[in-house]
Amino acid sequence: MNYHSKFSVAPMMDWTDRHCRYFYRLISKNVQLWTEMVTARAILYGNKNRLLDFNVCEHPLVLQLGGSEPKEMAQAAKIAQDWGYNEININVGCPSNRVQSSNFGVCLMQTPQVVAQCVDAMRQMVDVPITVKSRIGVDNMDSYDELVNFVATVESSGCDNLVIHARKAWLKGLSPKENRSVPKLNYERVYQIKRDFPHLAIGINGGIMDMESSLQHLEHVDSVMLGRAVYHQPYLLRKVDGLIYQKKSSILSREQVLLAFIEYMKVQHANSVLIRSMTRHIFGLYHGQKNAKKFKRLLSGKIVKFEHLYEWLEYTDKNNDQ
Repeated sequence: MNYHSKFSVAPMMDWTDRHCRYFYRLISKNVQLWTEMVTARAILYGNKNRLLDFNVCEHPLVLQLGGSEPKEMAQAAKIAQDWGYNEININVGCPSNRVQSSNFGVCLMQTPQVVAQCVDAMRQMVDVPITVKSRIGVDNMDSYDELVNFVATVESSGCDNLVIHARKAWLKGLSPKENRSVPKLNYERVYQIKRDFPHLAIGINGGIMDMESSLQHLEHVDSVMLGRAVYHQPYLLRKVDGLIYQKKSSILSREQVLLAFIEYMKVQHANSVLIRSMTRHIFGLYHGQKNAKKFKRLLSGKIVKFEHLYEWLEYTDKNNDQ
């Protein structure tokens, strides 16, 4: 099976909501976007519109699903497919206290058969791809053989696409934040998985900070995923369409991106969405530019009005801030 190289923005709790994803889509037309993790039970019993709604321009769009009960995961997957998602991913990598108390997320690496059961139940309910995002290990279960067993078990259920965060998780002694940086990265282990399972689509995640590194990883695996690097420097996505997908697309300037996002915010604000809940995602738009601090101060003000943003656009145009 042939897979096209992909570039994804990682699912990030409290960050990659629908407003954030719309903003990213303005910069890249082809990057694969992921939702924040949503639990299966929240979808089954919660406000589906609030949890699942998205703008049609966000495609290709992946819903990341949290849970460990096959029937619930399958029912939630069916709802997500009917809602219009292109792919559904099972979270087997999050080490938060919430997932530990409910025994899903990275805890599932300890029970690969449960993950396989979830994949099987979901595949029987939906036609869209079911994928898995994991770590390379958890706690003392961190040998390469154990990772191979996990991948092989998940594959046996029909999953042929995994994204692997190239560091293990410590459930005891480290906070979720520390789990993003303290365990050492081991990219070679992910590369080896691809060599040992050449027929699977294997993606890599963890500590990747720029496009140059992304291209180097794509020499060994099928896809790369960036998280916080994109959130803090979103304009790096302008290179994705050309470098990763070899597609020509009109690259918008920072000012054009901001102007387009202002128009989006106007519509959302008219529907009672707070301006700050949207502007919080664009703090990094001018990262690396000489007036980046001024832009952040503007967005950090007690009152942010659209007029202020138009004034900023006039300022950057006069000062040629590109």
